[in-house]
Amino acid sequence: MSEIALVYVLYGTGPAAEATARAMVDQRLAACANVFAQGQSLYHWDGALEAAPEVAVLFKTALARRDALMAALERDHSYEVPAILSWSAAATPAYAAWVAHETTVSA
Repeated sequence: MSEIALVYVLYGTGPAAEATARAMVDQRLAACANVFAQGQSLYHWDGALEAAPEVAVLFKTALARRDALMAALERDHSYEVPAILSWSAAATPAYAAWVAHETTVSA
C-alpha cells in the first residue's frame, strides 16, 4: 500500500463547500474532493453551546501537497477558527499514483 493525505474541512453552506472543493482541485492542491450532505455541528463558542448546519468536505491529496492545501484552506476560509484536520491514509498503489499525478502542478 501507498500513503496519501486526507484533509477534512467544514463549511457553513453547500455553495461555499463546493466552490472551495472546485478551486482546490482546479489548483491541483487536491486530486479529489467529496462534498457531503449538510449535517449538524454542536460546539461551544464564546461561552455558549451552539448548533449550526455545516457541510463537510473530504479532500484527497499527496502527502507532499498537504501543507499547501491546508494553508490555502485556512487562508480562504470564512470562519474565524476553521476546523481543518488531516491524517495519512493507506491507498492502493494505483490510487496513490493517480493522486500524485493529479496534484502535480504541471499535470
